[in-house]
Amino acid sequence: MTTATVYMTDTCPYCKMMIRYLKERNVKVRTINVARDQRAAQRLMSITGQMGVPQTEINGQWIIGFDPQSVERALRR
Repeated sequence: MTTATVYMTDTCPYCKMMIRYLKERNVKVRTINVARDQRAAQRLMSITGQMGVPQTEINGQWIIGFDPQSVERALRR
């Protein structure tokens, strides 16, 4: 089973959409709340150069925002 890591916040509707989308595709989802974990937020910024959420890592590929097409491409890898 593929695992995805979703960097998110509690107030982000697109984060909830991403998590739901992944679960519907039987992807195991690990969430990291960057509003609560400042180290994770800094680490994420250094990796992707982006501050917005959701940011999702699947099979070594980063997806910025809620982007189902990119999710499908990453799942095929």
